[in-house]
Amino acid sequence: MTGQRAGRLPVIVLCVVGLMATVAMAFLHVAPNRLLSGHPASPHVWLLTLLWLLTAAAGVYRGGAVMALTLTLGLPFLAGHDATLLLQHAAPTTRIQLGAGFWTMWLAAALLLLDRLRHLRIAWRTACWVLIAAVLIGGALAGAFNSIALVREWQAQRGAFSDALATHITLSLVTLAIALGIGAPLGYLAWRARKAGGTLVGVLAFLQTVPSLALFALLIGPFAWLARQWPALGALGFGGTGAAPAVFALVLYALLPVVRYTVTGLEAVPPDTREAARGLGMTRGQVLWRVQLPLGWPVLLAGLRIVAVQTIGLAAVAALIGAGGLGRFVFLGIGQGATDMVLLGTLAIIMLALAADLLFQGLMALTGRRA
Repeated sequence: MTGQRAGRLPVIVLCVVGLMATVAMAFLHVAPNRLLSGHPASPHVWLLTLLWLLTAAAGVYRGGAVMALTLTLGLPFLAGHDATLLLQHAAPTTRIQLGAGFWTMWLAAALLLLDRLRHLRIAWRTACWVLIAAVLIGGALAGAFNSIALVREWQAQRGAFSDALATHITLSLVTLAIALGIGAPLGYLAWRARKAGGTLVGVLAFLQTVPSLALFALLIGPFAWLARQWPALGALGFGGTGAAPAVFALVLYALLPVVRYTVTGLEAVPPDTREAARGLGMTRGQVLWRVQLPLGWPVLLAGLRIVAVQTIGLAAVAALIGAGGLGRFVFLGIGQGATDMVLLGTLAIIMLALAADLLFQGLMALTGRRA
């Protein structure tokens, strides 16, 4: 009985949030242009109220996954339909922006679906989210969301957006590779020499306390000096601003979780197992590569998952020192007061982080199954 009540609590909380967003927040905003805020528009308050009540009833008595899926898929299409109707007799510069009510309801529906699917296997959960992404992408290609201001902003910035997305992914992958290449050996040394390892972890933990914006700014001077001292580095794009200091700062932030999870992964192998391997005649290196790393790989993979998600988010700040990436849209949008441009960069970063998280979850499930 206690478990059933605990299972109903997320349904009740999220449906109440959805109902409050339906009644108290604007579903859409009709703005005269891309910079000015407009007036709220909520054409389907009663319909959405009824849907949330049905979702709450289904969640309490029948599970609620189907209703949560309906809302997660239906809300964007409803917003696209309403935006098309509102633009029919409006001026050409009019923008239909997604309101706080839409975002709150969509987030509540997605979290409810996530909660309802948590008992399924990772393969079924992944298939469900891939289906949602496929339907939304199909709707976008069919033009169902073309009247929404966010999509119009993306259409206007399509070329720059593709370049920024590629840069953001490159920065994240390079950071992840360097952090793994440096952090894994450091983690092994920290595991071997416990006292020195504690000092190393303490230094890396201190670096994590430095605000990201301050760290990026502090690296401009040293990197500019290096480029002046060795012009060949400057010719390769190595300077006070750009990708080099950005990757260096991102690697500094990524080292702590890589080192910590490497140590935890190595410690996860029981001493008896190591002794048994040594008893079979294995050298220290063979014990590491054939016993410790395979057995500790799931833990190390969990650390890489955290590093990947963290790096994708932090890479947004790299745009401030000229490294490019999706953060460029966020800062340009803030400077111009264009909310849609901010959302364009922010949503892309969130989607990228979620995709990386899903990828690593799949790899962890695959690794665990094989183990």
